[in-house]
Amino acid sequence: MADGHSHPEEHERAPERAPERAKFHAMVDGTREDWSIIADASVAFGRDLPGRLVSHLKLLQGDCGGFAIDRLDHSLQTATRAFQDGRDEEYVVCALLHDIGDILGPRNHADIAAAILQPFVSEENHWMVAHHAIFQGYYFFHHLGLDRDMRDQFRGHPSFEYTAQFCHLYDQEAFDPAYASMPLEAFEPMLHRVMATPKRSIYLRAKEDGA
Repeated sequence: MADGHSHPEEHERAPERAPERAKFHAMVDGTREDWSIIADASVAFGRDLPGRLVSHLKLLQGDCGGFAIDRLDHSLQTATRAFQDGRDEEYVVCALLHDIGDILGPRNHADIAAAILQPFVSEENHWMVAHHAIFQGYYFFHHLGLDRDMRDQFRGHPSFEYTAQFCHLYDQEAFDPAYASMPLEAFEPMLHRVMATPKRSIYLRAKEDGA
């Protein structure tokens, strides 16, 4: 007989089903069904990439590395300057992420940022991010006993001036503690839009003839 009171067991939810997994333990044994499961899971995982990038950008906060502002502020300031200068979203996202490799790859940070961006951006923007560390050296390498003209090895490349301009207008300018940068949240929708559809990847199916 009902006693007018609810009981905890009445509101217990059925346990959620565990995500489906492939059955093979070695790739050589994989089936089309296995790889269909994996492909479906990769879609959701890829969709969450912008969120993971935002989390990683936050790891840059508080680490100044001797500069006047921390690495996150530098990233935000670089992106804000590009945005306010009328650059398109893809360019702004490149500006935001250009130093994201600082923590995991302090000796080759540009390579890490470029690898993350490559599937989603133009070849010109990818080249700019991949080479910005060398081009940025024009402003300080000579103070460290290095060749400030190291970038000249690429003179004549179609993206040379494009990359030099990025470093001059946005990157090397972005160390001002008094500058009012846009918050990280303002760039999140841009990240999602730019990274919604890969342009290049070994995992993309080739378009059929005539498509």
